[in-house]
Amino acid sequence: MWKRLWLACAGALLLMSGALRAEIDPNYNLVLLTENFPPYNMAINGKNFAQEDNIDGIAVDIVREMFKRAGIKYSLTLRFPWDRIYKLALEKPGYGVFVTARLPEREELFKWVGPIGPDDWVLLGKSDSPITLKSLEDAKQYKVGAYKGDAIAEHLQQQGLQPLTALRDQENAKKLMAGQIDLWATGDPAGRYLAKQEGISGLKTILRFDSAELYLALNKDVPDEVVQKLQAELDKMRGEGFVDDILSSYL
Repeated sequence: MWKRLWLACAGALLLMSGALRAEIDPNYNLVLLTENFPPYNMAINGKNFAQEDNIDGIAVDIVREMFKRAGIKYSLTLRFPWDRIYKLALEKPGYGVFVTARLPEREELFKWVGPIGPDDWVLLGKSDSPITLKSLEDAKQYKVGAYKGDAIAEHLQQQGLQPLTALRDQENAKKLMAGQIDLWATGDPAGRYLAKQEGISGLKTILRFDSAELYLALNKDVPDEVVQKLQAELDKMRGEGFVDDILSSYL
C-alpha cells in the first residue's frame, strides 16, 4: 500500500515538475500583422505594405524587444485593410495582430498580451489655455477642431457638438496654435505625435472623454506558454521604464 502511494505521489510530482518546466519549441514562429496607425505602427515609406525593418512605431519597437527577450521567432508584415489582417489573426493558428483594443466582445476571441499603450479620445488646448471642462457638454461653447470623417468627429456630432473639420488631422494642431480653434478633438498619443511632426509640442489635455487600452491579439491556438512568456517580458520591460521611454521617444 505504501509503495503504491509513494509511486502515485512520485508520478504526480513528475507531472507537476514537467508542467513547470514546459518549454517553448525553439522552432516555433509567430506571424504578426499590423496596419498603419501612427505613432503605434507605421510603414517607413508611408505606404500600406511593408515588412520587417521597414516598419516602425511605438508598438513595433515594444513588440520587437518583447519577442527578442522572450527568444521567440516571428515575422512582421504591415498590410491594408485592417478587416483582412484582423480576420487572419482570428482564423489562422500561429497568427497575431496589433495593436487592437481589448473590448468585452473580443475577450474570448483571442489570447492577449499587453497593454502596449493607450488609445484615448481627448480635447487638447494650447499650453497656456485657461479652459476647464467637466464634460463634452461644456465644450459646446468653444470652437472645436476635428478630423473629417473620423470616429471622434462623428462622436462629437452625436453629442450635439458642431466640430470644425479638417482634411488632415495635423492641420488642427496648426489651427489651435493660430487661434482658429479653441480645442482639438483627437486621439492620444496620435494627436501629440502629429503635432510634433508640425513642430508643435506642450499641448495641454483639457478633457479625456473616452479611453481604451491597446494589445497584441494572438490566435487562440497559440500555446499558453508562449503567451505567458511574452506577457512576463512585457511586464519586466514596463517595470524597467522601457515602455515609457519608447513612448516618450516618439512624442
